Amino acid sequence: MNALVPLANGCEEMEAVIIIDTLRRAGFNVTTAGLTAGTIEAANGVKLVPDTPWDELDPNDFDLLLTPGGFDGTLALCAHAGVQQALRDFNAQGKWIGAICASPLALHAAGILAGKRFTCYPGGEEQLPPNVQPIQEAVVVDGHLITSRGPGTAFEFALRVIAECDSPNTAAEVRAGLLL
Repeated sequence: MNALVPLANGCEEMEAVIIIDTLRRAGFNVTTAGLTAGTIEAANGVKLVPDTPWDELDPNDFDLLLTPGGFDGTLALCAHAGVQQALRDFNAQGKWIGAICASPLALHAAGILAGKRFTCYPGGEEQLPPNVQPIQEAVVVDGHLITSRGPGTAFEFALRVIAECDSPNTAAEVRAGLLL
């Protein structure tokens, strides 16, 4: 399974690193793509070095698109034409999409949350219209969409991605190895 994780300045580093590491432990081929050139400075000052710039890859080569949260990082995901088009394309093709924390707002910006069950960071609902509102669960799956609430749910989110996109057995093996 080829997974793509866009990284933007201001992304939530715990979510990004936990998602990337946990999926790689499950054998996923995870590529991180920087929305800006060079090193990304995450929300709490941690520096992340993307595998490649976003503009040097083809999102169509991936099976799964996962967006970490962080408010400033989410704003960058919302404003990035390439990420927005990839989200719309993945949705239209029924490919897996995952979003955690504030990043479901980027899914809304792409027009793919209406009519879906999802969750997000508490307070994120204030940025959404009344007819597009989250439910208060740690991880929510609706079709090919997987969402989660924030840094404290990042392991459960990543493990659910593994269970849904690969197998529950693989997720259980990774969970045991992580002592969760």
